[in-house]
Amino acid sequence: MKNLVQVAGVIDAAEAAMLVEEKTDWLGFPLRLPSGKDDISEAAATEIISGLRPPHAGVLISYLTKADEVAAFCSELGVTAVQLHGDVETAELRALKAARPDLYVLKSLVVKEDNADELLKLVDEVADCVDMFITDTFNPATGAKGATGLTHDWSVSAELVRRSPKPLMMAGGLNPDNVAEAIRQVRPAAVDAHTGLEGADGRKDRAKVRRFVSESRRAFAELD
Repeated sequence: MKNLVQVAGVIDAAEAAMLVEEKTDWLGFPLRLPSGKDDISEAAATEIISGLRPPHAGVLISYLTKADEVAAFCSELGVTAVQLHGDVETAELRALKAARPDLYVLKSLVVKEDNADELLKLVDEVADCVDMFITDTFNPATGAKGATGLTHDWSVSAELVRRSPKPLMMAGGLNPDNVAEAIRQVRPAAVDAHTGLEGADGRKDRAKVRRFVSESRRAFAELD
């Protein structure tokens, strides 16, 4: 997987159709969130995912931590990729890969103020049982590990890219204005945006999505 653009937090079929029209590769669906406040129902997400065709695909963004629960939920939704943001033990990652080798598994690396060494160690430990890593930003005020709208120290993400034998998706406060520079500095295989593409009404803004995709493609092409 290379030069992918993902937009997360799809709220309905109309928004999903717009993202496809604007040439987003992957659409992320955060579901069964710890807060209990999902952006979309599981039934609506399942219907959208079933209608996507390559290169577009739906990705489950999950805080579940048990392999059997993740595998079952992916089957219910019909996804072939899952983004794990919870504190999943290495044994559970291995169990998930053993049970569902067909699943493309992304493991989050949540960047805090002083945890770079911890994240590098995690990469070494689990790289053999995941397909991609995704960096994101921790919000110390709320404890949130994603969709914070906050950027982090990009040098940490860049170091993780250099360390990891698997590709890395970069997330955390990305938007149309900073994504190209983020790609140049970090050299990720993929980028993801969520709140940075929303308008005042909480929906993804088409103009922002279009610029985000365009800026991402341009920066990826420069690196190639």
